[in-house]
Amino acid sequence: MPLKPSSKAWMQRHINDTYVQLAAREGYRSRSAYKLLEINERDKLLLPGTFVIDLGAAPGGWSQVAGARVGAKGRVFAIDLLPMQELAHVSFFQGDFTDLEIQAQLREELPKGGVDLVICDMSPNMTGIPNADQARVFNLAEEALEFAKGVLKPSGAFLVKVFQGADFEVFRQSLFASFLKVGPRKPKASREESRELYMLARGLRPSAAPEL
Repeated sequence: MPLKPSSKAWMQRHINDTYVQLAAREGYRSRSAYKLLEINERDKLLLPGTFVIDLGAAPGGWSQVAGARVGAKGRVFAIDLLPMQELAHVSFFQGDFTDLEIQAQLREELPKGGVDLVICDMSPNMTGIPNADQARVFNLAEEALEFAKGVLKPSGAFLVKVFQGADFEVFRQSLFASFLKVGPRKPKASREESRELYMLARGLRPSAAPEL
């Protein structure tokens, strides 16, 4: 079946994308790796010995970056509905992070006291209906936030992708209600025309840590 003009345009842009080409040369699984690399360069989230949970990890671009930086003394726990090839210093769980069975499996491997960082670069399947898609984005972000609150140590951090628009301010206030410090990050690897934005929240408030 021939590609639609819009699909052809997307494919051409993808092929010519600087970060797609760079990822191919440098061996990263996705261009999104450079978003985490840039954020980490600024915020120093990934240090040797760090314990990380990567939500929506496949194909593994963020887990690849995280695993290389936490090293043998740390660990990345990656979760996704889709399969993911093995990576050094990464334990993979295939399933829905909101599923109680997956959470039980994860709990058996988490360090006592919680993890240092939860990262989430997920996007829901889009319908093309703006209002519906916006609601799905923030519903997913809220679920990730609730999950993070249950697994982070008090000094931990949460990095999540959202999109600017309706419901953004509501979600930002949810972050402020749960964390001491909250701020936006817009890495250069995010396409200029995209409304994509990352929110970094650090330091759980004492009242915001339900048990997983």
